[in-house]
Amino acid sequence: MSDCCPTPPPDDKPDRRALRRSLLKLTPPSPPPATPPPAADDSCCGGGKKDRPDFLLWGSLAAFLTGVAVHFLAPSAPAWLHVFGHTCHELLSRAWWGLLIGIAAVAVIGRLPRELVAAVLGRGGSVSGLFRAVGAGVLLDLCNHGILMVGMSLYKRGASLGQTLAFLIASPWNSLSLTVILAALIGWGWMLLFILLSMVVALVTGWIADRLVHAGKLPANPNAVSLPRGYRTGPAFAGVLRSLKPGTDNYLRLAREGLAGSKMVLRWIFFGFVLTALIRAFVPDASFQQYFGPTVAGLFLTLLATTILEVCSEGSSPIAADLLTRAHAPGNAFVFLMAGAATDYTEILALRETTRSWKATLALPLISTPQVLLIGWLIHKL
Repeated sequence: MSDCCPTPPPDDKPDRRALRRSLLKLTPPSPPPATPPPAADDSCCGGGKKDRPDFLLWGSLAAFLTGVAVHFLAPSAPAWLHVFGHTCHELLSRAWWGLLIGIAAVAVIGRLPRELVAAVLGRGGSVSGLFRAVGAGVLLDLCNHGILMVGMSLYKRGASLGQTLAFLIASPWNSLSLTVILAALIGWGWMLLFILLSMVVALVTGWIADRLVHAGKLPANPNAVSLPRGYRTGPAFAGVLRSLKPGTDNYLRLAREGLAGSKMVLRWIFFGFVLTALIRAFVPDASFQQYFGPTVAGLFLTLLATTILEVCSEGSSPIAADLLTRAHAPGNAFVFLMAGAATDYTEILALRETTRSWKATLALPLISTPQVLLIGWLIHKL
């Protein structure tokens, strides 16, 4: 029976299943998906770069302080080095108070809720918001280096690009104390005309910048916020005042916060100081002064001079007065005052580092400078 009816071969399916199980045991499990490293490690603030010294800041500061030391300790230094040291001392004596107040303002603004800044400055992109920004720039009594730190802080707290540019243009020489100085040098008539025209340039520049942002041609401020319905500024101000309560520990924290927030701008300010001192040391003043007549060429040379020769706001007023009274070129005086705010390389570099956009940065000189030159030319025609 068994010979004529052989037993069928066993089913091989169980064997295949066993083979699969054995293969699975031999194959190592798939590794879990790789977890991406923390974003902070790949950013500019990552752990690897966080401890890297800021060579531009410390190098510029060291060169600047060396110049100040030369002024006091080496009066018989070579002529170029003597001019370099004297310029560094002059810039320090004129700008130290503005820098300190600017650092303090950065610390205080850093504690303002973004909603509060938006409520005070008004809606970004609106005409009323631009008027508020220009008004704040005119009334805030700071030199251009302190104003620069404040302006960058306002952008970080949500001010629109147009408001930031309008604030910067209206600020550097329009402070109350410098207004009185300028009036004493050139008269109240010219002073009031210059202030009015500078506010026009600031408003037009801010309005064009905001329109370009709205059209997508310039990047919007990523820090902008929308006010919640029923937002009240009173409780917000009260909270800020509570955070500024007197006390040594709190003041030390404020100082650290102000220095940390100002470091980005301070590096360019000290770099500008050193570059200005080098230019004065190697380029004679007469080369600038003899070409600044009331002509179109004089306007462009004034623009060139105020662009490469950084002058603090306290120093710009006497130079502008000299252009008006000695060179009989009031248009050049206006260009010198205004173009310094529009084309200053310290301001350009600080804007680039704050906005992270060359388009937004170059909007300042490209929009405002043609207006300044046109107004200077029209003043000559009066």
